[in-house]
Amino acid sequence: MSLPHAILGVLEARPMTGYELCRFFDGTARWVWTAPQSQIYPLLRKLEAEGWIEGEEQVRGERLKRTNYSLTAAGMDELRRWLGEPHAEPAVRDGLLLKSLFFDLADPDEAAQVLEQHVAELRERIEQWSAHRTALLARDTPLLKERLDHRPAETHERIARLKAHAFDHLIDQAELRIRWCEQTRELLHAPVTTPEAAARA
Repeated sequence: MSLPHAILGVLEARPMTGYELCRFFDGTARWVWTAPQSQIYPLLRKLEAEGWIEGEEQVRGERLKRTNYSLTAAGMDELRRWLGEPHAEPAVRDGLLLKSLFFDLADPDEAAQVLEQHVAELRERIEQWSAHRTALLARDTPLLKERLDHRPAETHERIARLKAHAFDHLIDQAELRIRWCEQTRELLHAPVTTPEAAARA
């Protein structure tokens, strides 16, 4: 149920069209929750049927119509209910960890290349997350600015720090993953100990 509530949380900042929500989830939100366009549009209709959001049709130009969705009081109640629920740990599905279980069957250099490519991607993400974290702490992202517009001024620092702290977790996890990759690469090239070598030692 996380995607419906993610949409409710985003709409708490300001009303958005389906197109704007798709762009949001294709941008910064993908770092914590991915959502393809094929899921978002049907879900908006479902959320509207539930009474959690309401759509207002707007006309742009002579023919172009779009629907702007906003959060209802019932939607805010549902969002708060969900936020107070205990969180169940998701099932583990980690492709790289699965591969690592069988790295003994791979050419060590090829397996090391897989790890190096992954580390390069992680470093790029860390750079992006760090920049976004800095912007959040400076209260300088578009959606955060709009959210803070209708929140008491004394809560602004706390809100910004809470949002930035999610990126602390992403950065910490990525740095831990990099260390694991480096250790795995060392193991790939560790000398093989034969029974004869062990006996001589």
